[in-house]
Amino acid sequence: MSIAQRERQQLVETMTAAGPEAPTLCGTWTVRDLAAHLVVRERRFDASPGIMLKPLAGYLEGVQAKVASQPFPELLEQVRTGPPWWSPLRPLDALVNLTEMFVHHEDVRRGTPDWVPRELSQADEDKYWSLVSRMARRSYRKSPVTVVLATPDGKRAVVRSQPGGEVTLKGKPSELLLHSFGRDEVLIESTGEPEDIRRVLGLDRSV
Repeated sequence: MSIAQRERQQLVETMTAAGPEAPTLCGTWTVRDLAAHLVVRERRFDASPGIMLKPLAGYLEGVQAKVASQPFPELLEQVRTGPPWWSPLRPLDALVNLTEMFVHHEDVRRGTPDWVPRELSQADEDKYWSLVSRMARRSYRKSPVTVVLATPDGKRAVVRSQPGGEVTLKGKPSELLLHSFGRDEVLIESTGEPEDIRRVLGLDRSV
């Protein structure tokens, strides 16, 4: 079972336990809304381009609202089974959903203030480091200062190089990955000049 498949199954279990109206880290979305987003992304290719293309966002919103109106168990079953056999995403599931399932699983887990981090395997953390050390270049592209990612075991990656100040974000790869995807409910340490840190942590890190 791939990391994406494992996270998908655990995500559905967490969604079931949380309930459809529980909050998430995805703005105003509830668990139901997030589940509908995942279903549309994998099954409604007439609407899913609206996720990235603003002119199509209105149509996407209507389709997603209709999908969200389904009975919650049916909605979660579509999330659990993933891309259908005819979807071009199905053979690519382990790759294209590697970060998607992990990040959204944590969106549900950390949607309430009493969340605690999971202990992930070293193999998973190594995989997430490989991803974040490359992908974060886009996340921190607007930083006015140099941004360095660092792990407790000594790995380092410069993801934004600028003259002047430098900010180091230190944490487990999984926490750095979540931060690079715009999440603030993470366990990381920031070092640098206070104003530089403020500017980096306040960046629009959407990818």
